[in-house]
Amino acid sequence: MLNIIIAEQLTKLNYFRSLGTSLIVIIITAITANLGVIPASTNAPPLYDGIFNYLAPISIFYLLLTVHLKGLKRAGSPMVINFLIGAVGTMVGVIVAMRVVGGPKGFGPLFYAVGGMFTGTHTGGSSNLNAIALHYGVNKAGNVYAATIATDNIVTALWMVVTLLLPPFLNRFFPRRLTTNLSAEETRRFEQEANDQINDLEAVNPQDLAILIGLGVLALYGAQLVTQYVPDIPKILVLTTLALLLAQLPGIQRLRGVRVVGIFCIYLFLAVIGAFCDLAALVKDGQLALTMLTFVSISVPIHALFQFGIGGLLKQDWDILGIASQANIGGSASCLALSKSLNRPDLHLPGILAGALGNAIGTYCGLLVAEYLRTATFT
Repeated sequence: MLNIIIAEQLTKLNYFRSLGTSLIVIIITAITANLGVIPASTNAPPLYDGIFNYLAPISIFYLLLTVHLKGLKRAGSPMVINFLIGAVGTMVGVIVAMRVVGGPKGFGPLFYAVGGMFTGTHTGGSSNLNAIALHYGVNKAGNVYAATIATDNIVTALWMVVTLLLPPFLNRFFPRRLTTNLSAEETRRFEQEANDQINDLEAVNPQDLAILIGLGVLALYGAQLVTQYVPDIPKILVLTTLALLLAQLPGIQRLRGVRVVGIFCIYLFLAVIGAFCDLAALVKDGQLALTMLTFVSISVPIHALFQFGIGGLLKQDWDILGIASQANIGGSASCLALSKSLNRPDLHLPGILAGALGNAIGTYCGLLVAEYLRTATFT
């Protein structure tokens, strides 16, 4: 709990803001575990398994309860279609990049899971990455997980710069920016709606909290029952589908505290990931970090080729393509920052909604790619 508090405070400082709370929680807990302040993986208490087996999947369930697919019509067909093109580009990019780095030669026996994790996170956000990691047990390979998170953070930061510079550059040679004539009132309204979508400050009452906790436990129990009778169906897939179905119900949409409870549970899960990190091994294994950087330097440009290449042929607005790409690689929050930087208040909400679509489909895409890679032949 203290590590979460420290991480939240550090992200308020300029030097640490770009790292994000998730990565800082992992780093701080890894340090305290390696110093012996809390148990490490070698003497892991039952609490760690409890968080992996129960709290982590429930946290993903909570975050998906915020995905209201009905609102996607407000994103507009250009944003949704271009986002889906980018998602296909991500899947193709991951498969090609995995072949270039040699699959098991580059990432070891969990190579297919790493490919699925990058597919998930580069289709809509880190909740998808966590879902894939839980399904394949990467959460207990602390060093691999930490390296994946760190690489993902680096890519997200760099891609923000790319998607900020690329649309104005392309508009200079191929002018396609749509003119918007929004009033000051409309601009303020769009910004408020967008901020409400990603705000992690919520008022919550005991009744809503009781409903949330009960729903999470029942959903996890139901998912375990399904996989008990049909072992071929991944538990995380059942939980994801159940969350998306429930999220469309008006009564669930009125619940308060869903995002706060979900994010808090995710931070606890990431803290245990940090406890499983062997810092000495992580520092020593520079080859893993180098391979991951090589991997994303191939997969992300292929995504960009799909996103901007096909979008360019379809004569799409470059700003929409940039925000759709950012929705894939960085998720909803970074979309809002990008649309503000591009001075496109009309795209604030569409970008965030595209990111929500990524949260909805990212786990499915990640599992699909992971299973394909697991059965693929690498020479």
